[in-house]
Amino acid sequence: MITSTSRPIRIARAVADAVPALLLTAMFICFIIQVFMRYVMNSPVGWTVEVCVIAWLWILLWGQSVSAEERDEIRFDIVYGSVSPEVRRWCRVVFSVLLVGIYAWSLPALWDFVTFMKIQKTSYLDIRFNWVYSIALIFSVVTILRYLWIFWQAVTGRETGLSSIEDIGRKDLSE
Repeated sequence: MITSTSRPIRIARAVADAVPALLLTAMFICFIIQVFMRYVMNSPVGWTVEVCVIAWLWILLWGQSVSAEERDEIRFDIVYGSVSPEVRRWCRVVFSVLLVGIYAWSLPALWDFVTFMKIQKTSYLDIRFNWVYSIALIFSVVTILRYLWIFWQAVTGRETGLSSIEDIGRKDLSE
């Protein structure tokens, strides 16, 4: 883990972390508008649902690929934390290779799908679906880069993940 980061990297991290928060805010505002329009004005609007669905898709994929850190990822902690650091390091190598391979193999098909979807638009806001689904490309590319980095760190022995079951337990209990 990097202990001291430059100011531009900290700013970029803050902006990346702000995207899901802003999208969640947009979802909440749309929810309030929809409730008001439906139950007070008796004139429901459909665009709010569309904004919520698109925002949720972007929150999930942006959050997992760009905002989330490796320590936030799900592991089988009971098994992972109970093995030696060397075994954990090899687990990181194997799973990194598998994930990079799967995402790299699927990337051309994902590209074809996203570019094909430019022929359709959303119902209310007329946003082309290739823009809506472009987050899937960002997710895949960033995930490939992340796991290449994890692979490199594991192969060079720089990072072996959490050091013990106690560290894993402490992380879960402290948050």
